[in-house]
Amino acid sequence: MQLPPGIQTFPLLQTLELIANPIRFFDKYRQRYGDTFTARVLGLNSPPVVFLGNPEAVQSVFTAEPGQFELGKVTHVFRPLTGDKSLIMLDGERHRRQRKLLMPPLHGDRMKTYGKLIHQLTQDAIANLPHHTPFAIRDPMSDISLEVILRVVFGIQPGDRYQQLKHSISSLLEAITNPIYSSFFFFPPLQKDLGSWSPWGHFVRRKAEIDALIYAEISERRQQNYQEKTDILSLLMSAEDENGEKMTDIELRDQLLTLLFLGHETTASSLAWAFYWLYQRPDIRQKLQQEIAELGTNYTPEDLVSLPYLNAVCQETLRLYPIALISQPRIVKKPLTTQGITYKEGTILIPCIYLAHHRPESFPDSHTFKPERFLERKVSPFEHFPFGGGSRGCIGMAFSLYEMKLVLGTILADLQLNLDTSVPVKPIRRGITIVPAGGKFTVTGYAEKPQAVTV
Repeated sequence: MQLPPGIQTFPLLQTLELIANPIRFFDKYRQRYGDTFTARVLGLNSPPVVFLGNPEAVQSVFTAEPGQFELGKVTHVFRPLTGDKSLIMLDGERHRRQRKLLMPPLHGDRMKTYGKLIHQLTQDAIANLPHHTPFAIRDPMSDISLEVILRVVFGIQPGDRYQQLKHSISSLLEAITNPIYSSFFFFPPLQKDLGSWSPWGHFVRRKAEIDALIYAEISERRQQNYQEKTDILSLLMSAEDENGEKMTDIELRDQLLTLLFLGHETTASSLAWAFYWLYQRPDIRQKLQQEIAELGTNYTPEDLVSLPYLNAVCQETLRLYPIALISQPRIVKKPLTTQGITYKEGTILIPCIYLAHHRPESFPDSHTFKPERFLERKVSPFEHFPFGGGSRGCIGMAFSLYEMKLVLGTILADLQLNLDTSVPVKPIRRGITIVPAGGKFTVTGYAEKPQAVTV
């Protein structure tokens, strides 16, 4: 079978190399083979996996006709986290139905109903930051992101259940982002519950705690007039498909966990990167702060998130170290030809976000932070796709970008920070995301007149 050139080492070694340091893995083999290469990174008996970074190849995948690929089976590593009914596990008609039900609460005018609360949660986090005590910026960003998930997505009000869920989620997320712990998701034979002291035993118990709290919230919500609420859980409970059927409790729970696990750490990490880039480049930060200042004091969340340079900063942040390094893998069901190669049935194609984002032809000097790239020309969705693309693009893309721009803009308007540049910042893997390590921030003051946000 004809395939692009690729890695020749033993499949298990390739798998371990990718898990241990995915950035180094992609940089190393991009330099050796270019923006498209073949690997075997799914364990001992891995089938051929082709990473695609060329826009032509990516376009062929994202615009392929329905039925060209099988997708759900390749996402098995997420099944223990998200469940069988999760959107990312489904194919065909079941996927189309769930996506159609999920889309409205996460797009369009619905964003406006979340803006004031996200802004308030951000200001509350600002008020609790330590003064003149160094801290890693990812920590408050993670706190804000989790608060947004609990309040805006789950719709849970502060109280006992809120605190229990926050504690259980934080504990589980902290565990599964450990590189050794997270490796268990790639190797099903290791997923053995040997008691609470074992990694998988810890996961099973924490997950059971979270499930019980979510099901309790769904049950209680069904006793209320949830049709009048605006949080995403209530909107999903009200949604009906074309047959008049609503989501079951299991479907609701799986979609909530998908939004949690794939939307919490990822948004927090992207925000952390944005602050590191901005405080390493004072010229860019000052230009962005000037754009925000020109809004005056009586702006709305929509005014803030519509700023072109703020959008460019966020897009460039997502380009350098994207939320995920790969888009959802596809198993070829019918032969697909692109760039002169015909991929046969059973081949796994992975549009690689990191490879595409660091392709010199698309982004010269790709490791330099330069937001102007997104103002100087229109970048195609096959060159820059931090949320994936096609029918499997991230359902939470609009929500995540809205949150990212609003949190970043609010903090830059109200807070003065200082970055200790004596310790270099470097990318490390944390779960499915790449986060900045090294470098500490300190709060040095607040804006003289905090910006007022109205709705």
